Amino acid sequence: MISPLHAILLIPAIAVVVLALIPGYRIGAILNMLASGLTFMAGVALLVVPRYRSDVLIIDDFNIYLVILTTFVAFTTSIFSASYIGHELETGRLTPTFLRFYHALYQAMIGAMNVALVANNIGLLWVGVEVATLSTVMMVGIYRTPAAVEAAWKYFILGSVGIALAFFGTILVYLVAQEVLGEGLQAMAWDLMVQASPKFDPKLLSLAFVFLLVGYGTKVGLAPFHAWLPDAHSEGPTPISAVLSGLLLNVALYALLRFKIILAANPATLNVGLIMVVLGLISLVFAAFMLYRRRDIKRLFAYSSIEHMGIITFAFGMGGPLANFAGLLHMTMHSLTKSAIFFAVGHIAQVKGTQRLADIKGLSTSHPVLAVGLALGVIAIAGLPPFGVFTSEFMLVSSSFARQPWLAVVLVFGLIVAFGALILRLQDVLFGEASGPAGEVKATYVPLFLHLALVLMAGLWLPEPVVRWFRAVAAQLG
Repeated sequence: MISPLHAILLIPAIAVVVLALIPGYRIGAILNMLASGLTFMAGVALLVVPRYRSDVLIIDDFNIYLVILTTFVAFTTSIFSASYIGHELETGRLTPTFLRFYHALYQAMIGAMNVALVANNIGLLWVGVEVATLSTVMMVGIYRTPAAVEAAWKYFILGSVGIALAFFGTILVYLVAQEVLGEGLQAMAWDLMVQASPKFDPKLLSLAFVFLLVGYGTKVGLAPFHAWLPDAHSEGPTPISAVLSGLLLNVALYALLRFKIILAANPATLNVGLIMVVLGLISLVFAAFMLYRRRDIKRLFAYSSIEHMGIITFAFGMGGPLANFAGLLHMTMHSLTKSAIFFAVGHIAQVKGTQRLADIKGLSTSHPVLAVGLALGVIAIAGLPPFGVFTSEFMLVSSSFARQPWLAVVLVFGLIVAFGALILRLQDVLFGEASGPAGEVKATYVPLFLHLALVLMAGLWLPEPVVRWFRAVAAQLG
């Protein structure tokens, strides 16, 4: 019998081959949902099987949490994708030729992210992130318009530069580790490197992290390495925007955190936490001001993703039980909320025939269900109670004020600036005289409101098993 660990890797791999051979979109969409659902079930099953480690793969509290989150959002996004892409076919924006490998690439992306998450080998982790990047690059340019091709090309170039720097950093870490652990797979095993880290050369290890930070930081979308992200979100199909914001950014940050743990075990290395705090605050404040100048609704929420990845990076940079707990909770809430927002935005752009904010007015009158979904999503992501984003931000602000008040002031300033921009944009979109066409699409609202319900529940009550789980991971992060 196949173990859940092997299932989360094999199901997407088999689905890639099967879906690449299926020409029809409808059958492909069904099989894509089925494969995503089975992968999610396998991810949940990891909770009840014994922990596992080898020099290649590992299962611990940290990556079980992210595997479940990743496979869940991938499953709900596949449901949204079926209706969204179906409408794009009906209207002629996409053709069956361009969609020939869409679902295969979708499964390749999910499988690659799962590989990165369960890899105990730092080289395999790099391969997982790289394959996931290449898969999304091809899907970003699927419309084949000049703007879409340009966005995909920019994503490819900047992503390749970032991943090349991460590769060089990975090689340096291996060179450091082999002096202590010997040559071979054991010198690339993350858990063994954490144990042996105090014996590593701190200067070379610190240099390696600089390359890793720039490389994986580009994938995270941290300023000033963020240039690819707004274009990729605005020009690619909305299901890919949801996956990019909700999943791929998390996977890149996860890779960075794995290396942070190695450096934290060696007190002679550079202060990784301080660097992450600075980059996080720069990303937060920069993106908060940029929100006011956006004219495209998908680009607006792309900058919102930069803002929130800055918040999460700041939380993990601060470290400690409470800040790490807040970072984990915020990572979860952002993934669920931002993907829900893109579910709403995708259908709004379809019914209005545009992504321009100036041409989207009076949504509460013309499309009340979409208006409610978008309003709840924006209220949640803006950090208002009783949603879970408020809980995580409140915990982070409280922890920061207790430890570093001046950093907390900058954090709160960025949150307030971003809050003002999002509420201002929401007001324009929801109210006033309805503009544009008042057509309808065959929308699937279940993923949208399911995500929002989970975010609301997290704001009101976190189950004790989840709290224990997050505490264990927060302790692992140091």
